[in-house]
Amino acid sequence: MRLAEIFERVVGTGAPVAFRAYDGSTAGDPNSDVTIVVRTPVALNYLAQSPGALGLTRAYVSGHIDLEGDMYTALKRMSDVVFADRPGVSAGDLVEIVRSIGWVKFVNRVAPPPQEMTRSRLSGLGWRHSKSRDAEAIHHHYDVSNAFYELVLGPSMTYTCAVFPTGDATLEEAQFAKYELVSRKLDLQPGMRLLDVGCGWGGMVMHAAKEHGVKALGVTLSKEQAEWASKRIAQEGLGDLAEVRHMDYRDLPDGAYDRISSIGLTEHVGKKNVPDYFAGLHAKLKPGGRLLNHCITRPRNDEPPMKPGGVINRYVFPDGELEGPGWLQAKMNDAGFEIRHQENLREHYALTLREWCANLDRNWDAAVREVGEGTARVWRLYMAGCVLGFEKNVVQLHQILGVKLDGTDAHMPLRPSFS
Repeated sequence: MRLAEIFERVVGTGAPVAFRAYDGSTAGDPNSDVTIVVRTPVALNYLAQSPGALGLTRAYVSGHIDLEGDMYTALKRMSDVVFADRPGVSAGDLVEIVRSIGWVKFVNRVAPPPQEMTRSRLSGLGWRHSKSRDAEAIHHHYDVSNAFYELVLGPSMTYTCAVFPTGDATLEEAQFAKYELVSRKLDLQPGMRLLDVGCGWGGMVMHAAKEHGVKALGVTLSKEQAEWASKRIAQEGLGDLAEVRHMDYRDLPDGAYDRISSIGLTEHVGKKNVPDYFAGLHAKLKPGGRLLNHCITRPRNDEPPMKPGGVINRYVFPDGELEGPGWLQAKMNDAGFEIRHQENLREHYALTLREWCANLDRNWDAAVREVGEGTARVWRLYMAGCVLGFEKNVVQLHQILGVKLDGTDAHMPLRPSFS
């Protein structure tokens, strides 16, 4: 049995993409603008070891499976096929496939690509969400290369969901709008002290200082992020107001801040630690202070836990966990926050990711020179898949605003000044 026939057994005839394999066989739509290419038999080893998304990811990242055309288009078309009402591959088909390809290809073990954070490697770093293991997980994802992130994220160096005021707004305009929305929700005023936990490359810290006269401190577990942010703060002449430190937010003193922003950190905390996370932030606020929590969420609160050995955990966010917005809001409330506002920015994240994908494709050769083709492939696959995830409501993005009451006073206007 040739590989093209196997492809048709799995996805059906008339697939909306072209297929080409090293054995010379072809399938699918020959006129498609997207072609899946199986370059070597090693791809079969990966798929045999880990059928499904993990095996495909390993084969693609290592270059044994390739894609000609747009990644998002390929994923969307194939997801429509995969989730269609099809009987799938029967046991008899599987036996025939194994027999025709050769059993040795299925039992020969192949090491995962070096970009993968294997479960054994993670477990050797200590307890899940211990300070040392969290530091290594952040290092794995964020210390890739500042130059690489500049190619993907653009001048704002902001690796969180933007807010598009209009459909034709640029990425930079949308990231400015996001920081301004957070600032309005927090009601930032000159002279306030802002803590930005998980501050990334310091975008919120610099915005708060420059646009609102706030004394802002950002903390990050990424050494490279802290160094880049400190250099940019000096270049912008914001050193009197803005600071970024390479440290764990848990080591900061309590009761010292008027406002706290948490933009894209809750995903790294872990479900069992979320109550303590919000309680710790509550303790760091002065009475009347506000917390704006911005994070990726799951559509439902009752979904089963994410698989720790999935593609995202292995290649992108080790130990990452997503929860439903209602559950997170309840935990904020239980920690002492009065919830004042919540909104879903799901569509905005799909638009943001599209811009990042376009940046990577436009700067592909430079990105490969900077981090190597395997890492660039991880990002190409991951971001295009995330566009699809937000579009199909597999994941969402919520901002939740909470207040630490001053007695019974929330220090909030009768109607909010943000939209």
